[in-house]
Amino acid sequence: MKHFLLKIFDNNYAEKYYQKQKDVDGDTIDWFRVIPFILIHFGALAAFWTHFEWYLFWVALFLFMIRMFAITGFYHRYFAHKTFKTSRLMQFIFAFIGSTAAQRGPIWWASHHRRHHLNSDRHNDHHSPHTHHFLWSHMGWFLAKKNFLTDRKVVRDLTKFKELVLIDRFDWLPPVLLLISLFVIGEHSSLTSGISGLNMVIWGFCVSTILVYHCTFAVNSIAHLWGTQRYNTKEESKNNFFVALITFGEGWHNNHHHYPGSIRQGFYWWEVDLTYYALRFLSFFGIVYNLRTVSKAIRQKHN
Repeated sequence: MKHFLLKIFDNNYAEKYYQKQKDVDGDTIDWFRVIPFILIHFGALAAFWTHFEWYLFWVALFLFMIRMFAITGFYHRYFAHKTFKTSRLMQFIFAFIGSTAAQRGPIWWASHHRRHHLNSDRHNDHHSPHTHHFLWSHMGWFLAKKNFLTDRKVVRDLTKFKELVLIDRFDWLPPVLLLISLFVIGEHSSLTSGISGLNMVIWGFCVSTILVYHCTFAVNSIAHLWGTQRYNTKEESKNNFFVALITFGEGWHNNHHHYPGSIRQGFYWWEVDLTYYALRFLSFFGIVYNLRTVSKAIRQKHN
């Protein structure tokens, strides 16, 4: 038991594992480990053949929105880029919510995203549509053996939090808990009369999860291929209005690559950035603070 607990909480253990496994072929899909990913898609398709109630739609929409915000606001702008500060409790809460989106843990996510910025659209970029093909950049990289690993060297600031290490190590548990909770609510809650637990799982979990998946993945694929490029960032990031809408502001991707340290990715008032608006709202209550924004000089520097 003691040895087991040491493995859970010892950051060096995970780093040594990464070093041992770093030469695994990154182009090989780990089919066994992606079975849940495939099943979620089949589960979402089942929505076309199952009983529908508007209640299911609103549950799916709510879970899409809260988990998308956890990914964009916390996984990305907080864990990956430290564009604001928050308490350790809120850090844990949104790390847990984000992990229910089945995009793995916050440390893994931040590690891969920081490496993306270091190698954007070059050979070592794991999900560039310019060095790989579109489907690979959209979701293939997420299913590859090598990319299941976490480069701990670039996220040492996060591995000092034992609770984040725990979420990362057992990243499958929060999605499973959400799925079970939805099934129980569907079977036993008086609010869901006439709706089965299976219906709740299909809409609340499967439909909302694949929407979060493919909206998030669109930033890696679509926003590096189509859109406008305001800044010469020496890679192919684009500002894409459609992607910005479906990802709550992440589609202003060329802005983001120009200055990743800004909490606001829509640099101008007409660039809709719902994640930024939500974080500003939370800042009024002190839930988040020390918001880092982009200066006018940096915003207007185009070379």
